[in-house]
Amino acid sequence: MLDQTGFKEWIHRDLNRLDKLLLTLATFDQPIDLNGIRGRAAEAGWRFPKAWNLSSILGRSNGLAIRVPLGWELTESGKSYLRNLGLTTLSPSAVKVASDLRTHLERIQNPTTRAFAEEAIKCHEAQLYRSAVVMSWIAAVDVLHREVVAHHLAAFNAEAKKVNSKWKDAVNEDGIGLMKEEDFLNRIAGISVIGKNQKDELLKGLKLRNGCGHPNSLQVGPNMVASHLETLLLNVFEKFET
Repeated sequence: MLDQTGFKEWIHRDLNRLDKLLLTLATFDQPIDLNGIRGRAAEAGWRFPKAWNLSSILGRSNGLAIRVPLGWELTESGKSYLRNLGLTTLSPSAVKVASDLRTHLERIQNPTTRAFAEEAIKCHEAQLYRSAVVMSWIAAVDVLHREVVAHHLAAFNAEAKKVNSKWKDAVNEDGIGLMKEEDFLNRIAGISVIGKNQKDELLKGLKLRNGCGHPNSLQVGPNMVASHLETLLLNVFEKFET
């Protein structure tokens, strides 16, 4: 959530003890012990006074930070608190989308999909917008592939052969992955896995993904990415069992 350069600027501001600790936790992607917290601050040229009881301060944070077996970590409430403090340049709508995605992330059972979705959220929060678009699209396509294999494989293969007589029946996600993604969206719309309007919106998402996945002059901002993520959330992640 916070890189080293930004942390160095923030930690030297006139902030209260809890805020400084939360900012330090925001530089980690995983739980960290007290020595790690002190070490990270020292790397930025600031030392927590020995008189400060870090565990006690964090323990009274009202859920902004929690202690887990591997150490302390920032909660979603803690991240929202820091955003309100001014830590991010994301718009409120973009922050809301990221929060909604994280809520849904807890319900994703497939480890592959979960990993891609979580990385997309992290990219979005870190303002790596092109990466967020690409990773979220990979996660969404993975969901659609598994939905077809689980519930619509025979109909999908029949539809694919109707359009292309040379299509070789797919038996798993890898087989479906041999089809171009635009064709795949058209085929699953043809068998009513998704509706026409959903297909049209997903084709826009595919176009954006292609633009973000290759070197070009395309400019991508937080609101554009938030809209893309919301489209995938509403039309893929929340619609199909993940």
